[in-house]
Amino acid sequence: MESIGVLMTCPMSPYLEHELDKRFNFLRLWKFPANQKSHYLKLHSESIQGVVGNATIGANAELIGALPKLEIVSSYSVGLDKIDLGLCREKGIKVTYCPDLITDDAADTGIALILAVLRRICQCDRYIKNGDWKKNGDFMLTTKMKKSPHILCN
Repeated sequence: MESIGVLMTCPMSPYLEHELDKRFNFLRLWKFPANQKSHYLKLHSESIQGVVGNATIGANAELIGALPKLEIVSSYSVGLDKIDLGLCREKGIKVTYCPDLITDDAADTGIALILAVLRRICQCDRYIKNGDWKKNGDFMLTTKMKKSPHILCN
């Protein structure tokens, strides 16, 4: 019985590559020059049943069309922009990805950026690094806002 072929479109986690290499006929598409990729795909098209991509290089119509035995496309990222979902649906190819992988981190970063703006952290950092504190004294980190009549709570 022929080993199942899994094609990875670009380098990712060494651990992931190692594990796929242990379990499948693991093929690294990025190792081949652009002018040889179509020939490489033809050689292995009958064995490749899975494609692993990411937000940089997924599975477009050309790649999907070159792999008649393709059953699954897995994106090692949050987005699906680089995968031809319509063609996958049409051919019955399963698609997986990592939804909500960075949702909490993105929310934390958003809050941190809001605080950095309100507290003028970047300006303060520049003030210190430029040595302005030596000639101008302390940096005013916050300002008091006048109470607005539009604010409903104290």
